Amino acid sequence: MSELADTLAAIGLKAVATQLEDVLARATRSRMSPAAVLEEVARIELSERARRGLEIRMRTARLGSFKPMADFNWSWPKKIDRDLIEQALSLAFIGERRNLALVASNGLGKTMIAKNIAHAAVLAGYTALFRTASELLTDLGCDSPQRRRSRLAYYSGHDLLCIDELGYLSYDDRAADLLFEVVTRRHERRSILLTTNLAFAEWSTVFPNASCLMTLLDRLLHHADVVVLEGESYRAFEGKKEREARRRRK
Repeated sequence: MSELADTLAAIGLKAVATQLEDVLARATRSRMSPAAVLEEVARIELSERARRGLEIRMRTARLGSFKPMADFNWSWPKKIDRDLIEQALSLAFIGERRNLALVASNGLGKTMIAKNIAHAAVLAGYTALFRTASELLTDLGCDSPQRRRSRLAYYSGHDLLCIDELGYLSYDDRAADLLFEVVTRRHERRSILLTTNLAFAEWSTVFPNASCLMTLLDRLLHHADVVVLEGESYRAFEGKKEREARRRRK
């Protein structure tokens, strides 16, 4: 039995190898035909590989903690295109290789929405990667050309790349060129989900001296849906409620 388990593991049937005694016992007890045994072996392996694949994709995505969309207060923003967001959650834009931009000021839930979309993509079998703009551009700004090529290939390879919080910091020309390279490599090939607190007309404040800015925006928005959220910060509202509740308890 031990030798058989080792052989199964060696040819890649690791899940069946760990469950071998149980599989054979069920096969004997149920008087399963050879074809039925093979079907059970295939089922076990496919199930385990799907589980491992999901685990790897979830770990790679690096989503961190986030609230589910069930907790999102749709009535809070003064302006929101709920239909477009729910359409994005269906992931059709990934299959169509389109981009999605969420434009909103602080505290309106754009990061929460982006993480929920990325999470749905991972569950659906897509590969996703979530990074803040600062993390991505710092990573790409390495001194080694070989490492930079490797990182550009990495950021170009996932089905969905989420770039969060673009607009809170200013960057130099080199950073703009690197972002342009990522957008160009993914253009009409794979989707980008972007969150920003600035209208695109104001991106010159993020990349003040970038000559590639207009071309970058042209390619980013060529096949893209743009969702604009307007209103007051819900985080500030929640913080105020919590402070008032603490004062009442005291």
